[in-house]
Amino acid sequence: MSAPLLHRVKSKLFIHAHRRVRGMLDGEYRSVFQGRSLDFDDLREYTPGDEIKDIDWKATARHGAPLVKRYIATRKHQVLFVVDTGRDLAALAEGGSTKREVAILAVGILGYLAIRHGDLVGLVAGDAAAPELVRPAGTESALERLLQHIDRRASLAAPQSDLDELLGYAARSVKQRCLLVIVSDDEEITPKRSEILRRLHVQHEVLWISVGDADLMRAEYTGRAMVDVADERSLPAFIRSDDALRREFTEAVTSATARHLDQLEELGISGQRVTGADDVVPVLFHLLEAHRHARR
Repeated sequence: MSAPLLHRVKSKLFIHAHRRVRGMLDGEYRSVFQGRSLDFDDLREYTPGDEIKDIDWKATARHGAPLVKRYIATRKHQVLFVVDTGRDLAALAEGGSTKREVAILAVGILGYLAIRHGDLVGLVAGDAAAPELVRPAGTESALERLLQHIDRRASLAAPQSDLDELLGYAARSVKQRCLLVIVSDDEEITPKRSEILRRLHVQHEVLWISVGDADLMRAEYTGRAMVDVADERSLPAFIRSDDALRREFTEAVTSATARHLDQLEELGISGQRVTGADDVVPVLFHLLEAHRHARR
């Protein structure tokens, strides 16, 4: 049996984040749910003092007068992770560890925070072949099984990644409003993907974590054979040692990351890019902080 992944997650959290940082991270997680339940109940007429963002504009147009969404107060919230466990997640991340390791750490930390607050955690995982839903639960053993599920599926033997299929499956399968956390590698927001994300954002609170691609031209990789996990093509050594190409690659990554985050912001989705295991904690803090400010 593999070693408990949640134990490793906790160790990483406590070693790399001192008490003040952990407290701030815990506070930012709590702020995601402050002031509002996530369970939609019904509609009622607008009264002065209601939040403008609670107005249901389509229902208002049909009714002829402003209507706002009313929510049921609940104790438990649901956090659902949407993780691309195709073979792309078995590739190297920018920081040198595998993307799978980074994804497990990010999901583990947020999942651990959720369970500490009495919330439920679930998973939508998959690839081009078979997306699936792991129903939300509220125990550490359930979170451990969820992390082990990601670890098993995200291998070089896995089918090709297909984020659009995974997001579409989440849109069709997840009906109860929740905090939806998408974890993928560096991905573009195509028109098709943008439309799916709009659908998800209408029903859920959505966060996005991108795990950065490795720079295969780094000096420590010069003596290693490097291949693309998607098609197993190798990257020639003479390309990897070209200084001009290295600068172009760095500029391209910077530009693509900025464009990706801008597109998410236009969709009303908070996103951050994580490069490796050591920056997961600060990235999660900034992600939750940005989401709190966006919801004001």
